Amino acid sequence: MFHKEGQKIIIITFFIVVAAILAAQFYVEVEWLRLTIQIIALVLLIAILQFFRNPKRLVTPNFDDILAPVDGKVVVIEEVDEPEYFKEKRRQVSIFMSPVNVHVTRYPASGTITYSKYHPGKYLVAWHPKSSTENERTTVVLHTPKFGEIGYRQIAGAMARRIVNYAEEGEQVTQGQDAGFIKFGSRVDLLLPLDCNITVKLGQKVVGAKTCIASIRKQDD
Repeated sequence: MFHKEGQKIIIITFFIVVAAILAAQFYVEVEWLRLTIQIIALVLLIAILQFFRNPKRLVTPNFDDILAPVDGKVVVIEEVDEPEYFKEKRRQVSIFMSPVNVHVTRYPASGTITYSKYHPGKYLVAWHPKSSTENERTTVVLHTPKFGEIGYRQIAGAMARRIVNYAEEGEQVTQGQDAGFIKFGSRVDLLLPLDCNITVKLGQKVVGAKTCIASIRKQDD
């Protein structure tokens, strides 16, 4: 299954690849060159298909857990001052997505969208410390039953040139539901309350709508 945001690119790539393979077959007489062109064309198609794949993730909504919004690797866990919306300290958990990861963004929790804003910006590499505030990005805030308000940011990387965000203020959303897409490499920051229990570690690989990122802190913690 492929994401709807990739349909146009997939169709265009398919026709280009077919044209390249046929042209090589009929007009390139050197066998090794003909095969090289055809293999490169097929590899390009496979790469585009794998990038826009959208595997189904069955989720039973859980108000006590915050799930990973994307597939990738945890690259930041720290306390930060959040100036855009919360204007207070937050626990930030950042997940870096390489081009081979699934790039669908999913809602990390169920709740009501209270804030959704797009910011144009730069295209620094996604792991750069300033990418959270200087890159092209969207900021979304959810009001949840157990955690109160939590936020996440879709951040464009050096290769990404388009962020797709479906969140609209006032909308009721469900944990694991499709929230958007970032094309060709990126990062997502979660902005969580200070008193939540972070359940992942630096360098850990996470799966969107599957891996628990944070939970309600127990009274004896």
